[in-house]
Amino acid sequence: MSILTPLRRGAADRSAPRRPRFRGATRDLPLAIAFILPATIGFGVFLVWPTIRGIWLSFTDYSVFQPGKFVGLDNYTTMLADPVFWSSMRTTVYYVVLNIAVQTLVALVLAVLLSRLTASLWVRGIVLTPYLVSNVVTALLWLLLLDYQLGIVNELLEWVGIGRQSFWGNPHLVVPTIAMVNVWRHVGYTSLLIFAGLQTISPQVYEAAKVDGASEWSMFWRITLPLLRPYLAMVLIVTSIGSFQVFDTVSVATQGGPANASNVIQYYIYNVAFSRYDFGYASAMSVALLVVLSVITVAQYRLSRAGHSDTN
Repeated sequence: MSILTPLRRGAADRSAPRRPRFRGATRDLPLAIAFILPATIGFGVFLVWPTIRGIWLSFTDYSVFQPGKFVGLDNYTTMLADPVFWSSMRTTVYYVVLNIAVQTLVALVLAVLLSRLTASLWVRGIVLTPYLVSNVVTALLWLLLLDYQLGIVNELLEWVGIGRQSFWGNPHLVVPTIAMVNVWRHVGYTSLLIFAGLQTISPQVYEAAKVDGASEWSMFWRITLPLLRPYLAMVLIVTSIGSFQVFDTVSVATQGGPANASNVIQYYIYNVAFSRYDFGYASAMSVALLVVLSVITVAQYRLSRAGHSDTN
């Protein structure tokens, strides 16, 4: 065989027409669009458009009884001078701090226990069960359990000698009570997110640490927490956004009372919009809340370095 044969073959191959590189991708494009289109339409109709319209309404005096006219920054000026708005924001921040701190800590402990001590799907399902209960049902359930006269919790407190507590009527207890109720409902879901992060940590890392004589406590601080950082950052961002939007428990159990002690910002926005029919001012407060959540999300993402993993 001539030594030029491979060269001729290569030249012939280069001269042959090539198959389009993206033919497969083009063929799958209609199917991909069919899958993406419903979610895209829903996202645009129920999220993008209401957001754009809400921003526009914040610059008007729109109400149900009149079309509204452009008033510029008047709603925002009113918001900055509104003491109830600032009180509601302080109450919301207090609730968010309590809810996130307790929920993240308890969820982290539960996730580690589920990962290290048991592989039972039944146990994991039981932990997740409260999250399957709606917010309204959860609020009604705990409204009865914590009732001052008939609640079983107060019966137990009186039996052990602590005395009955007005969980829903005491201005100093009402926000922690709401926070603990929502921790009870959401901690299973949060622990499941952290548990998913734990599954990405190789068991060989723990085995090597045990060979070196590391204790469980040392491995938790030196291995588990550092490698969980991106997942914990994601959990903090998700729980922060959800906590700022607390509404159901307040609406069902306290209606913002006693004496506005639980009047969180979402409930105040609801009252302004649907009790006073001042949709322009309510939209302005909603836009302010959107800005606050955006700033907090970006700050948490950057400070926690959520986009970088210690596993690399």
